[in-house]
Amino acid sequence: MRIRIVDAFTDRAFRGNPAGVLLLDSDRFPSDAWLGQVAAEVNLSETAFAHPLPAGGSADWALRWFTPATEVSLCGHATLATAHVLRTTGRAAGLVRFATRSGVLTSDAHEDGSLTLDFPTSELIPVPAPGGTAKALGAEPLSVHDTSERIGDLLVELADERTVRELAPDHDALARLSDRGVIVTAPGAPGGDHDFVSRAFFPGVGVTEDPVTGSAHTALAPFWSARLGRNELTGYQASARGGLVRTLLRGDRTLLTGTAVTVIDGELLPEPPAQVV
Repeated sequence: MRIRIVDAFTDRAFRGNPAGVLLLDSDRFPSDAWLGQVAAEVNLSETAFAHPLPAGGSADWALRWFTPATEVSLCGHATLATAHVLRTTGRAAGLVRFATRSGVLTSDAHEDGSLTLDFPTSELIPVPAPGGTAKALGAEPLSVHDTSERIGDLLVELADERTVRELAPDHDALARLSDRGVIVTAPGAPGGDHDFVSRAFFPGVGVTEDPVTGSAHTALAPFWSARLGRNELTGYQASARGGLVRTLLRGDRTLLTGTAVTVIDGELLPEPPAQVV
């Protein structure tokens, strides 16, 4: 079985966010236990598993995402990585529809090699900063929003890009602020190639800091579009690897555009157990 490591939201190897991708030949997924074991072995923030669906339905591929610790309901970079593998291996071209825990998501390929994901927009609910937020982050929040109805994270606005980049949070304390994770953000510094900057920490699902988080941008897009007065923006996630995500807000849908690079193409030797319904 072929397994690939794809760097997403970047046009260069060893940047962006790496994801494992397995395209299964069967018509259903192996056991959850096996999927979790593979994701733990790959040990990236997410590993995507996909299998083809019968023609004529509402989706072309079934898609699931696992961190090393658990399954998640929405993942942008591993969806981008899966779409990239489908395109570069000739398994799909143009628009691809994925059946997921978050409904049918689509990916559309462009002539320049970029891919656009169509994801649900996250609702932003203003909330008071939970007790200990400033101490956990090491920075004073300007505003806090809850996204629990969609992605389950806290979105925390900080003063400026430098504060976001230099943040050194207490990860144990962050785990007490949100069941899943904490996204921090600020406006981009003047003269840069991006409109806003972010970082994302997910101790609740076993990911200390995610390099580039597509799902976070379904909350960042409406947040910054409302402040900047534009529906089309570019975000930079300022992790050690870094990556750019172009966003286009369309009401209850957010389009996320980026590129990807396959870095490793290998073989997974252990066969999955008997398929389950």
